[in-house]
Amino acid sequence: QVQLVESGGGLVQAGGSLRLSCAASGRTISNYVMGWFRQAPGKEREFVTASRSDDSTYYGDSVKGRFTISRDNAKNTVYLQMTSLNPEDTAVYSCAAGRSVVHVSNPRVYAYWGQGTQVTVSS
Repeated sequence: QVQLVESGGGLVQAGGSLRLSCAASGRTISNYVMGWFRQAPGKEREFVTASRSDDSTYYGDSVKGRFTISRDNAKNTVYLQMTSLNPEDTAVYSCAAGRSVVHVSNPRVYAYWGQGTQVTVSS
């Protein structure tokens, strides 16, 4: 079992930055694919980014060049650095962990999820 707890969300003005954290417990994340997803009201869950254990990374088209995923295996924590935020980035952001994940953008392949943290970007 892997428990995931996100933090760092909040209210930020357009053009600002935020860094989200996802602290894991129960298992080491070094062997897991770690992903971030977001869901805005009335919309489907959207893939944001993912990081494999070999440090390869993937990004959704809407966040490429603005968001960066990183992991600190020693702290068992994954981070999501978000820059140049705009109101369309407003959503609940959740981290997820999975093993043997082929399609990192598919939320169904992740076994473990955090509760999510709200990010609100004002115009």
